Amino acid sequence: MAISERLLDAWYRGHPALTLLRPLEWLYRAVVQHKRSRFLAGAGEVYQAPVPVVVVGNITVGGTGKTPLILCLIEHCRARGLKVGVVSRGYGAKPAQLPWRVSAEQNASEAGDEPLLIVQRSGVPLMIDPDRSRAVRALLEAEPLDLILCDDGLQHYRLARDLELVLIDAARGLGNRRCLPAGPLREPIERLQSVDALLYNGAPTDVDGGYAFQLQPTALVNLVSGERYPLTHFPAGQALHAVAGIGNPQRFFNTLEALHWRPTPHAFADHAQFGAEQLNFSPAQPVVMTEKDAVKCRAFATADWWYLAVDAVPSPAFLAWFDAQLARLLPGHS
Repeated sequence: MAISERLLDAWYRGHPALTLLRPLEWLYRAVVQHKRSRFLAGAGEVYQAPVPVVVVGNITVGGTGKTPLILCLIEHCRARGLKVGVVSRGYGAKPAQLPWRVSAEQNASEAGDEPLLIVQRSGVPLMIDPDRSRAVRALLEAEPLDLILCDDGLQHYRLARDLELVLIDAARGLGNRRCLPAGPLREPIERLQSVDALLYNGAPTDVDGGYAFQLQPTALVNLVSGERYPLTHFPAGQALHAVAGIGNPQRFFNTLEALHWRPTPHAFADHAQFGAEQLNFSPAQPVVMTEKDAVKCRAFATADWWYLAVDAVPSPAFLAWFDAQLARLLPGHS
């Protein structure tokens, strides 16, 4: 088990050795609280975009379903006639320059896996830059937009925001509720009191103080042909190799089991880069991966490699709330 996996297990299951990290946690908390205090006091350079900015983020390390929710919000806003753009840090990307406009024909090493997935799925204008303020400026110079969705960036306080949506894994919760490195939190738990909405990935219904959303599998997509097949393409009991290089691989493996398949799990680090030799599994069975992993594997995929397409399905109450926020932020939009 890698060190990162051991830490995750300790954060969510508990381990007495974590007490040794408390001094580092106190230092970390002091730094992040100082950054936020400066932001609230108006100190330092903070960019206020001329259009509303909606941050979709989390306060925990690891995946919470941000990318599917952003795709959902893109379509939801477009259906209301809004021109939407997205900015992202572009974790792991190595573009020729920054900021960098992502296009569908680029590769994941250049654009980053999550930004590339978003663009290939939606065609949305998307700019990557660790300096998200600079990304927003560049995107608005390139495109006439009504709204910016910021992928992650909750802790990027150089960018002013109009709404903060925070995603939480309903199954894992907040672990031991301690900050890094003694726990999984990027900011103290009190930060949740100041955000605009909490969304619980995997919750069956809305909870007090938060909204539910589900990740719903919709199709099997062949990496070589691009053809979409219904989930019934694989019968119940189908043995397969399951590949997940995401923040919470077990969620993906659980999804495959819930579809009544028999996955052999192959977990990789979040944003892992793959080569054909790493995915050469035995015995020979279909390989099913996440869509985020698929954007990195198409160049060397074989005929029986697939990704599971999933869509975020937020609760009706959240969508009603979000529509009310759009009406408030964009009152002149018909």
